[in-house]
Amino acid sequence: MSNIAVAEKQWLGHPRGLATLFFTEMWERFSYYGMRALLVLYMTGSVMQPGLGFPDAKATHIYGLYTMAVYLMGVPGGWVADRFLGHYRAVLLGGIIIACGHFSMAVPGIPFFYAGLGLIVLGTGLLKPNVSTIVGTLYTRDDPRRDAGFSLFYMGINLGAFIAPLITGWLGQKINWHIGFAAAGVGMVLGLIQYVYGRKYLIAVSGTEKQMAGSVNATPVMPEKAFTRQEWGRITAALILTLFALIFWAGFEQAGSSLTLFADRATRLTILGFTYPSSWFQSVEPLFVIIFSPIFALVWLSMAKSRREPSSPTKFTLGLFFLSLSFLLIVPAARFFESHGARVSAMWLIGLYFLQMLGELCLSPVGLSMVTKLSPPRVVGLMMGFWFFATAMGNYVAGWVAGLVGHRSYSEVFMIAFVTAAVVTLILAVMIPIIKRWMAGVN
Repeated sequence: MSNIAVAEKQWLGHPRGLATLFFTEMWERFSYYGMRALLVLYMTGSVMQPGLGFPDAKATHIYGLYTMAVYLMGVPGGWVADRFLGHYRAVLLGGIIIACGHFSMAVPGIPFFYAGLGLIVLGTGLLKPNVSTIVGTLYTRDDPRRDAGFSLFYMGINLGAFIAPLITGWLGQKINWHIGFAAAGVGMVLGLIQYVYGRKYLIAVSGTEKQMAGSVNATPVMPEKAFTRQEWGRITAALILTLFALIFWAGFEQAGSSLTLFADRATRLTILGFTYPSSWFQSVEPLFVIIFSPIFALVWLSMAKSRREPSSPTKFTLGLFFLSLSFLLIVPAARFFESHGARVSAMWLIGLYFLQMLGELCLSPVGLSMVTKLSPPRVVGLMMGFWFFATAMGNYVAGWVAGLVGHRSYSEVFMIAFVTAAVVTLILAVMIPIIKRWMAGVN
């Protein structure tokens, strides 16, 4: 089959390469969220399975440092891909290292535990920013399908995040922690097989960007001429929105720390006589994303065609607004638990995760698309790395905030998250016109 014929193949109205990246990222996220669902519970121990016996503060601090490092490595990972490896090779090598990390954690012993975390950090730094960068190369900058394509790609992320806790959570909490970690490694291996098989479909739409996406022999992009004033403006806009995303992730990533502990210790875990693992709550929000991602994709595409689509800064503002509402919702449940000592209904957490899903779909896939639209092609990998740098710092702050649970009540921690997100929402709403000017016509 010729390159032209391959490039013209479609998947759900999008380039066929999107399917390859959809399933690659699905399995990589299966491995990441499968392990993340167990991490804090393994360190502290859960109601179903004794763990390492770490205090809450120590466990959430390690969690915050680890999740920060996972995304922080996206900065050098993007740079290495831009300058040396090319994006295809970076994703492949990163996936191999990630799989080794999960299999290391499948071996009992503290040294294997920390070695596994380190390998996952290195591998994700290579894979995560660059697979998103390749998605951007499948579309022209003004392609109306672009944001919709990233929303579908994001559905793949959440499909893996939904399935993973159900499998690894059951294996880890009901049988053995290390079997759960091994299952996460198997998921990454499946993702690598699919990625290599579908590489022929990763064809960029322009000659200059083809270097970043195409074949195993792709040549990395090297620095070129200086940025224009317009390019600097767009870079500034992207970096400012990335800063606001940091606050979003600081709240959103409570799912793996304080909200996980709240689920395990303060939420009813029995339905019709069946006791389910507390880690299963981490599948709720991804399930909502899977259901609503196609709807959001259709809405953005429809509004783009009628020229009524909200700008990226407006979507970011909506994302932060829904995040703040989610923590406001859970505060009464936390206060009831603290005053009565009785576990609360699972519907409180389900409602929180529904609101966080709305916020995530307004901000995260839009953010990925925004970075690829505003970044000059020769540094798009590095800029994607900075996007994940914000995610990294947000994860660290999330771990620090979750550590307050050992000194403050759940309701106080959740109220802090609500007030912070609400204030930042108002600040961004005021800045929307300024940021749009810097974007210079890019929506």
